[in-house]
Amino acid sequence: MADFLWYPLQDLPFIFLVLIIAFTVHEFAHAFSAYKFGDRTAYDAGRVTLNPRVHLDVLGTILLLVVGFGWAKPVPVNRGRFKYPRLMGIVVSAVGPLSNLLIAILGILAVYIVNQTGYIDSASHGVQQAIGHFSYYLIFLNLLLFLFNLIPIPPLDGYRIIQDLVPLKVRLKMDQHVQWGMIIFLLIVFIPALRQHTLDPLFAYRYDIFIYFARKFELIFNAVNWGKLWVDF
Repeated sequence: MADFLWYPLQDLPFIFLVLIIAFTVHEFAHAFSAYKFGDRTAYDAGRVTLNPRVHLDVLGTILLLVVGFGWAKPVPVNRGRFKYPRLMGIVVSAVGPLSNLLIAILGILAVYIVNQTGYIDSASHGVQQAIGHFSYYLIFLNLLLFLFNLIPIPPLDGYRIIQDLVPLKVRLKMDQHVQWGMIIFLLIVFIPALRQHTLDPLFAYRYDIFIYFARKFELIFNAVNWGKLWVDF
């Protein structure tokens, strides 16, 4: 493992692929929903696409690998073009994190199917490791993005949702202090002492998050050894 990386060096190919999927689908969900609600801003900027090149931010991706935090290019949205700006604004903000939750759920379902077919038992150790590592990061990182983006601190989606929920007077006051919120957010991310009591616990409970969602699926699909693919973690 390279000491300067947040994740194991040998897992970088899986993480890159997962980040491409997660960031692309997240930003596409914002852009597509805004376009469907009548705002062409993202559409005219070429963001209503699943082409990763228009969504990925080089610095944001590098920082995610180095410090465990990163971002994609934000989608431009003009809420004034919506028929119902507040309601549709909430939906447009929420569909990004929800798209990551959907990917994680589909990942859990895929693990169930792979286990049920028995393919993983007959595959070579290398194939088992590859499938296990990819599914691990696909589910974990998308669940993390889902939870992380709902934190009500700018510039995260959770903050935009709160903005559209509160009365107009409160929103105007929030807008006056948005720059301080972004500074606090960056301090939390990059100062170890602050991060230790905020973001790090979220990373520490990654396997507990796995188990929670896996058990919910067990109620539907019957008991299955969800940990079979993740024995190395």
